[in-house]
Amino acid sequence: MKLYKAAYTVYKTQYHIVWVTRYRRKILVTGVKSYLKIKLQEIRRYYPDWEYIEIGIKQDHIHLYMVIPPKYAVSKVVEAIKKNTSRSLSRKFVFLKKVYWDRKGVWSKGYFVSTVGINEEVIRRYVQSQEEEETGQAKLEF
Repeated sequence: MKLYKAAYTVYKTQYHIVWVTRYRRKILVTGVKSYLKIKLQEIRRYYPDWEYIEIGIKQDHIHLYMVIPPKYAVSKVVEAIKKNTSRSLSRKFVFLKKVYWDRKGVWSKGYFVSTVGINEEVIRRYVQSQEEEETGQAKLEF
């Protein structure tokens, strides 16, 4: 299990994030998909502490499995990614101006987010055993 470190913090905050194209248009075809992956990596130049574990792109939606440090709000991370990729895709691919004529972007407004983490039972046993652990009695198996 890989843990991440920042000043005075150790974390493993993983998220599964999904969002769709506006009107569920199937615009994320081969060339657009490749360019989108490049843009996602470019965003990391500005936020090197964000880590993509997996990127999944279908024709009308995107899945990100990523680690976001606790100093960032997930909503702000999603906003930054969607805003930057939408702008880049609209500039690069002229056909998107015909698909999305109103300049409101490529992505729909909402998104789905779920945390990914350690098994709940492992956490429960760990918390319950803290009193014993302090006296050196607990033996945990992860």
